[in-house]
Amino acid sequence: MSNQDETPREPAPDAGREPELLPEPPHPVNWNILTADEAETEWLELNAWVNWLRRTYGLPAAVIPPLWHRHPELVWELSALHLHWLGAYDPEQNGSAPLGWHRDFADARHRLRDWVAASGTRLDRDRPTRQTVWPGEEPAEPVEETPITDRDADFVQHVLDDVARRRAAEDEFYRNLDPDTGEIRP
Repeated sequence: MSNQDETPREPAPDAGREPELLPEPPHPVNWNILTADEAETEWLELNAWVNWLRRTYGLPAAVIPPLWHRHPELVWELSALHLHWLGAYDPEQNGSAPLGWHRDFADARHRLRDWVAASGTRLDRDRPTRQTVWPGEEPAEPVEETPITDRDADFVQHVLDDVARRRAAEDEFYRNLDPDTGEIRP
C-alpha cells in the first residue's frame, strides 16, 4: 500500500449535498399512458430528434411530413426509431450497433413511406388518417384536407392540447379517488 493510499482525504467540497441525478437510460415510450408532464417532455425530445433526422438525412415529406405529430402511426414509428437510435449510439454500446441502426432505418423509411401514403398528409396540406368502418359501426365523419401554413405553431398547439387533455384526465381521476381508501369512487 502506498503512502498516497494511507493519507486521509479531505471531504469533497460538495459533501453533504444531494448527488445530481443521472439521466434515465432510454426506455420505450408508451404514448397511451404518459402523464401530462411526461408527454410534454417526450413530444419536445421527439420533435427535436425528428428535425435533426430529417435534416441530417435529407428526408422528403414522403418519409417525414411536417405534421407527422398529428398521425399516431407516424408518432409510434418515429418514437421507436428514436429509441433505437439512442440505444445504438449509447457510449456503452457495441461499436457495430450504429450499422444495425442504419439497416433498421432503411426498413423504417419504407414503413414511413407506407404510413405517409396511407395517412394522406403532405408537405403543404394535411388530413386525419382515414379509418375503415367495420360492419355495424357508425359511418366515419368526412375527412377534409387543411393547408399547412405554420408547422411549428401547429406542433406547439398540438402539444399544448395533448398536455391539457392528459392533465384533465389526471385531474378527473384524482377527483374520483377516495382519499381515505385510495379507491376510485363509483
